[in-house]
Amino acid sequence: MNARPPVPPFTRETAAQKVRAAEDAWNTRDPRKVALAYCEDSVWRNRGTFVTGRAGIVEFLTAKWEREQEYALRKDLWAFDGNRIAVRFQYECRDADGQWWRSYGNELWEFDEDGLMARREAGINDVPIEESARRIHGPRSEAESGSSFPLE
Repeated sequence: MNARPPVPPFTRETAAQKVRAAEDAWNTRDPRKVALAYCEDSVWRNRGTFVTGRAGIVEFLTAKWEREQEYALRKDLWAFDGNRIAVRFQYECRDADGQWWRSYGNELWEFDEDGLMARREAGINDVPIEESARRIHGPRSEAESGSSFPLE
């Protein structure tokens, strides 16, 4: 089996561990590494894009991180119940023209009994920012552990 602890049903502590593990993985910007946390037949809705399976996830993330340069992400646990977790997040990146963006969103996650994500739904809004307004610089440091970001 390809168990990915922690596994459901989640407690506040194990749900927070799952969220931090996802944040850490996404901040590697390694599509193959990230895809290993998802079921072989995982289904996604990311904005208006629908993705199925690990190969589709790798393809999607490869294209995403080619567009979204210097991507850095923060995720916060919002709620959990049984095998589901709700997350709010912010990330920053710049495009090929040098414009910086802050993206705000919410994700709904559903896990199988082995702790692999079977379903991910993400709604995301993008706001252009000046480089001087950036507040997310690379992966989360230990000093930031447990902290949330303000809305704006």
